[in-house]
Amino acid sequence: MVDPVAALASGNLDENLYLYDTNRTSGSTGFGTTELRTGVRKGDVLLWNVIPLECETFVALAGIDIDRRVADPVQKVYPGTDIVFWTATVKRDLVKPVSYRLSFLLGGVAEPYTADASSFLVGAAQAKEPVK
Repeated sequence: MVDPVAALASGNLDENLYLYDTNRTSGSTGFGTTELRTGVRKGDVLLWNVIPLECETFVALAGIDIDRRVADPVQKVYPGTDIVFWTATVKRDLVKPVSYRLSFLLGGVAEPYTADASSFLVGAAQAKEPVK
């Protein structure tokens, strides 16, 4: 979730970005923060989409910066709409956390806003351990 009005007003995405996943049973942690730790296994399919807290302000996920040897995100569009989402398949089991950063288009600003903080994909067994 992104608060686009607050992000545009402050110029700060990190204080206005709230990340969640649906993988709590695999040990994901950090819900509602910019430092989500998603527990994954080889073959898991990831799906990233965005929900704006202010529905009248444009928000779109513009990019995902991640090690392409782990996951190679592809931008897609829901059929019959202009709503963008991204998917990727986890290519291997992880023995250490892999960071990623998200970029968003907000309002009418042409340059994407990128989160300063990194989120992480982690092996399901390491999901609750601190990132080193």
